[in-house]
Amino acid sequence: MISTVILNPTQEFGGDGRRVEADFAGGDMTSNGGVLLLRAADRYLGLTAAVARGLVDPRRGPRIRHSLLDQLRQRVNGIALGYEDLNDHDALRHDLALETVVDRDRPLASAPTLCRFENRADRRTAWTIQEVLVEQGHHLHASFHI
Repeated sequence: MISTVILNPTQEFGGDGRRVEADFAGGDMTSNGGVLLLRAADRYLGLTAAVARGLVDPRRGPRIRHSLLDQLRQRVNGIALGYEDLNDHDALRHDLALETVVDRDRPLASAPTLCRFENRADRRTAWTIQEVLVEQGHHLHASFHI
């Protein structure tokens, strides 16, 4: 007989006091829990934050509900989970694991909002992302001493 032992069933994620608990009692569930590991790596490396700082956000005013960083994190992590189609975000915007990754406790950006975000990308956006990746690669390479 095989038994499962969970040594630490509760783990804190984010600064909002949200807890992730492993049990078999049901409740709010997600099959996207692996994205929490991606979140930890992203926060350690600072990739999405660095990319967002380098992008231009032409939106103005009080009607903005989803920051550029939130949309970037939602889209990057959605793609990493295998949800490359924007229409997947009609359901994913309510996924608790993805909300936790984006540091929100309410629904994420809708598919049309993410579509507008992606359609603003241009050559400068690609260049900014490339610069961040090269800089991070250089930084990581420099930190390894062989």
